[in-house]
Amino acid sequence: MPRDVFIFIPAYNVQNSLASVLSKISSSIYGRSQVLVIDDGSKDETRKVAEKCMAMCNGRESFFESRASLAYERFERNCGYGAVVKRGITRGLAGGAKYIACLHGDGQYPASMLDRFVEELEKGTVETSCGLALIQGSRRAVEGGARKGGMPLYKRIGGTFLTALENMAFKNKLTDRHSGFIVYNAEFLKTVNLEKLSGSFDIDLELISIADANGWSMKEIPIPTRYGDEKSNLNVVTYGIRVLRQIARRLFR
Repeated sequence: MPRDVFIFIPAYNVQNSLASVLSKISSSIYGRSQVLVIDDGSKDETRKVAEKCMAMCNGRESFFESRASLAYERFERNCGYGAVVKRGITRGLAGGAKYIACLHGDGQYPASMLDRFVEELEKGTVETSCGLALIQGSRRAVEGGARKGGMPLYKRIGGTFLTALENMAFKNKLTDRHSGFIVYNAEFLKTVNLEKLSGSFDIDLELISIADANGWSMKEIPIPTRYGDEKSNLNVVTYGIRVLRQIARRLFR
């Protein structure tokens, strides 16, 4: 089976969760995927964990199937989430993947659900002529799911407010525009000038905005919410301002 799926894993100080994330990717997805861990200048033992997982993969041990393809790259200094996403997309397109998935290394998103995302993209059922650009995991599609999963109150309130504004500005109506669990159609990504995109956390929203503005369709799949004791690197004030700028650009373009 050709490796037509590319999974990049943003990893920053995720020594305690990275191996678990990799272990939850199904064998069927491993069999058709290239997986790249992108270390954004971690200061903990993320590199050692990644290298150990690579050795296990090459030795066909533990949770890795013999068909697994796992690689590791590192920024020697912290360059930001946007830089990691750009690198991951660039590597995926260069490798000829049809579908490119962003799976965070902190374990917040369900790696075990990648199969379903890819299946939905392969179906490609859309109402627009351009096609299906992406599928995003929604933590809000099931009422009360975000609260039960431990999402902090300020994030629930802020996310609800921003999503309501965004749904007024954009054609595609979504329930959770701020989830980082996204699987992209490579055909859409080929139309995007990555160099012009943000180097910060709002890059996901920029990609969604570009797809929306150019007539692409998108879908969402309900995912469970999981908030543990991991430390967030997101500055909610700065992020909120960036989101509002995106909304203003869309409204007054």
